[in-house]
Amino acid sequence: MSSAHQTSRRRFLQEVAAVGAASLLLPSANRAFGYQSPNERPVFATIGMRNQGWTITSKSFKFADFAALADIDANILGTYVEKVEQGQKKKPDGYADYRKILDRKDIDAVMIATPDHWHTKIAVEAMYAGKDVYCEKPLTLTIDEGKLIEKVVKETGRIFQVGTMQRTECDLRFLQAIALIRDGRIGEVKKVTCGINRIESSPVIPEIPVPEGLDWDTWLGPAAKVPYRALPELRTGYGGGVPLYSNCHYSFRGWYEYSGGKMADWGAHHVDIACWALGATETGPSKVTPVDYKMPVEYKDGYPLVHDQYNVATQFTIQADMPKGVELIITSEGDNGILFEGTEGRFFVNRGKIAGKPIEDLKEKPLPEGAIEAVYGGKVSENHTANFIEGMKARKQPISDVWSHNRMLEICHLSNIAMRVGRPLKWDPVKREIIGDPQANSFLGSEYRKGFEIKMS
Repeated sequence: MSSAHQTSRRRFLQEVAAVGAASLLLPSANRAFGYQSPNERPVFATIGMRNQGWTITSKSFKFADFAALADIDANILGTYVEKVEQGQKKKPDGYADYRKILDRKDIDAVMIATPDHWHTKIAVEAMYAGKDVYCEKPLTLTIDEGKLIEKVVKETGRIFQVGTMQRTECDLRFLQAIALIRDGRIGEVKKVTCGINRIESSPVIPEIPVPEGLDWDTWLGPAAKVPYRALPELRTGYGGGVPLYSNCHYSFRGWYEYSGGKMADWGAHHVDIACWALGATETGPSKVTPVDYKMPVEYKDGYPLVHDQYNVATQFTIQADMPKGVELIITSEGDNGILFEGTEGRFFVNRGKIAGKPIEDLKEKPLPEGAIEAVYGGKVSENHTANFIEGMKARKQPISDVWSHNRMLEICHLSNIAMRVGRPLKWDPVKREIIGDPQANSFLGSEYRKGFEIKMS
């Protein structure tokens, strides 16, 4: 955790305490395992090292030892083997083939930070190999993949954390928001709006030779075999050092073949908090309506007709009809964050602020003692990795479990399907299928390319 983040988190906790939630105390670093003894620290491996892979790995040095890394880009793998060695003072092994990690008996858990279309295959095979799993969000590419992961978690008894870190690491504002909802501070919730930003369309992206060191066929994996595409201009900032436009590193979120676009990427954060606040983590919507949206290329029968440009929705406003008559709006317009509106008030929360009259009223009427802990189900973990390891030790699923995540993510996947086929979808949250629309139902799963099927044992 950076010093700036630590300071921000500490300041927020002081603010929460000032309005009556002083019971929210963070545990020491030793809580997850024994930590003081090297023999009690769990042994991890990370699969997929670029960007978020490095982020979750470096945040975990305090809690675990990393014995191995895997990445199919030789340049990336070598770089991060060195960085992990510097971070933990011990060199991890590096593999191009993640299966070599799964074969090792000394590794307790894997962290998965590959592109979305690889998540399910690796996660399922890791659980069958006896590993606990931490997998980045969004967990799946399709709704059927989510059902499969749930089945395997139950069958194997493995501990599985989804990397939706707003549940622990964003200054706790989101937990406070849920506590306010539960305490009736805005009355009966009527509408929740999730602003999740948009992805820009791309220019035409030409076919070019695959960069040296990148195993393109394996990067595609379960997805259909297509040519590598990229433009020479490089991306800067987070995700830098790779082409600004491509169908590979970082830019994979512009393609439905590998991702769910912004809808699944940021939706996995804000829609998750919305569903948690609504008490809708074990159900789903009755209907999803694409109110307004823009696709960057022409579609027919749910499939893009153009293959040299991004194909995910670039603008959208989706309405999901939730239980108890709540209207859930997911939009690419306005501020990034969540607006809760009820019969007695409203407030807004994101990673930088929580604002509105219910927040101001806390000075005179603080939340009840332990209200935020009640949301979390106990003392709040130091970060997502600590919570994962606590679950490993107790053999108890962590705060971001696969069931609540999949229920939330189903809304995002249904929103993408509705835009692809161009019509509202009625959803059966019990059977978890689209009602009366065989074509739309065909998008609940996808066929894996031959040679990259999931090994189910």
